[in-house]
Amino acid sequence: MARVLDLEQSLLLLELEPPFDQRAVQLARRRMAKRWHPDIAPPGRRHEHERHLQAINEAADELERLAETSRGGSVSRNAAARRAREEEGRRAYEAEQHARAHAAERAEHDPFGTRMPDHSVVHRYARCLSYPEWGVGSVTGIYFSGEGDDVQQWARIRFAVGVRTVPAGSLQFVDFSKPDPAGERVQRFLTAAQHALAEGEPAIAAKRLIYARDAQPENPVVLRLLTVALWQSGNLAAAARAVRDWTRWEGERPAPHRFAARIYEDMGSFSQALDSTERTAEREPGEAAAWERVGRLKLRRGDRAGALAALERARLIGASLEGLLDLALAFQLAGDLGGELSACEAATKLSPEDATAWSRYAHALARTDCASDCLAACERALALGDDAEVRDLRERVLATEPRALPDASAAA
Repeated sequence: MARVLDLEQSLLLLELEPPFDQRAVQLARRRMAKRWHPDIAPPGRRHEHERHLQAINEAADELERLAETSRGGSVSRNAAARRAREEEGRRAYEAEQHARAHAAERAEHDPFGTRMPDHSVVHRYARCLSYPEWGVGSVTGIYFSGEGDDVQQWARIRFAVGVRTVPAGSLQFVDFSKPDPAGERVQRFLTAAQHALAEGEPAIAAKRLIYARDAQPENPVVLRLLTVALWQSGNLAAAARAVRDWTRWEGERPAPHRFAARIYEDMGSFSQALDSTERTAEREPGEAAAWERVGRLKLRRGDRAGALAALERARLIGASLEGLLDLALAFQLAGDLGGELSACEAATKLSPEDATAWSRYAHALARTDCASDCLAACERALALGDDAEVRDLRERVLATEPRALPDASAAA
């Protein structure tokens, strides 16, 4: 059965106030869709987000139709009030008819209908599990919409950030007489931190995740997100401490060591970055990218033999273009021209449309007697992209290439 929304409920759902036009309704729909999208719902609350978003879309469609049929394309306060009075009169008539039918039925089947219950509990304070960063709010009203089996309930709550209309199923009533379990606190702060990261505020996410870590210091999910948030916010020292805590609980996995290597490299601590990268490669022996990073860091520290060993291992596994070019550089620094040529040639075969690979190959060939091959590599590199160094190399090779004398008999 179709959901029934009146004007007041539609305005509450979209957090709009008259006067409004179609553009205002569209902006409100977009804003609420970002807030209640099912993809950002906490675990177990996706269905609530889907139903709430469906109600928001239906309310927006109704308001857009109302604005389209209004004079000037805008719904004024007077028009909205007139429409609200019409709906209120209709609801009053329907309520009167329902009350008469209910009274007749109660007189026949419910003789204790007017009796007060012996015990009644009223929950006033609650938090929204979908947006725990709003804190604890005071429930000001519960609203219903729909008919028959398709009845939806939502609550209007006054938070510190303002009044919000939320699905009643996303509420958690607060009992101040006992502390919350640690698991519930962690889930709330995790959800709030994910919202902050989605909004591009890693510093705020890090603050929320610190509370989650205090509740469960051994939770690897919290430590991972805390590491990411601190790293993205630029607090490298705190990120390094967080990744060390993460490594303490999940040191057998390569992920924490990979993050640690990136953080230490950003801090300029290349010795610690190399140690973490080597641990990553040990835990992922079949990952060529890990061995390539080991080779790059060893090249930066001047360990040519170690860099060659790591990059050669990466090539045996299946190196990338960058890995082959780094291997060529390591061979060049070690004075092995044959190894450099082999690595550059492999790079051109792996990425035949890459200008950098052909440029490096041309420069390596320039140090041999293969002038024609060097010229061919230069032409290929220039065809893929203009490069002043390659053009200068081609001119130098052409200038040193021996020239044949013209045939005298052919000239005669």
